[in-house]
Amino acid sequence: MYQYEFSELFERIILPGLLDTIIMLLGSFVTCTLVGFTLALVLVTTDTHGLRPNRTVHEIVSTVISMLRSVPFIILAISIIPLTRLVAGTSIGVWAAVFAITFAGSPLIARLLESAFKEVNPSLIEAARSFGASDRQITFRVIVTESVPAVVSQMTLGVISLLGFTAVAGTIGAGGLGAVALTYGYQNFNDQIMYGTVAILVVMVIGIQLGGNALYRKLR
Repeated sequence: MYQYEFSELFERIILPGLLDTIIMLLGSFVTCTLVGFTLALVLVTTDTHGLRPNRTVHEIVSTVISMLRSVPFIILAISIIPLTRLVAGTSIGVWAAVFAITFAGSPLIARLLESAFKEVNPSLIEAARSFGASDRQITFRVIVTESVPAVVSQMTLGVISLLGFTAVAGTIGAGGLGAVALTYGYQNFNDQIMYGTVAILVVMVIGIQLGGNALYRKLR
């Protein structure tokens, strides 16, 4: 009877929440990676030892990233509700959550990628420059290419953090496993749903970490 009840709960409540979480994770991963990658390149390029040092640009971008990272996600998501409604057409649901997560996740991804890019041996950059490579060639063929293993390692942490954001987003109307655990589990005193969603999130984190580690070892 217990197994039957849980399977029914899983099919009707947990599974739809899991699908919403996966959509939020994949959507925010794409947007955060695009924005974070761009910001990271700007930070690395305009750094004091970068290809085109520009203290003003570097400080402005770095300050904005630090400010966004300093605000807890749930507060940031609530504070940009008018903007979310303007862009997504609604302040609740999966795609509204993707927009909010992009604001919180992009600065994190930018810092992670910046750290990965800075691990590239400076002698490789100098060697490429001595052969007449342009800044664009050095950026994409040396810095980005040589930092791929480090990028994979850092992005594994980034994806796990984004998964955490999707769970928190569930508390403000985004849906997903966070909403399932809160509404159907905690508020209704249903331990099956509560701990079932926790178990699924743990399995997802472990799976992401193992996959990232395996890919890192292969690329390394």
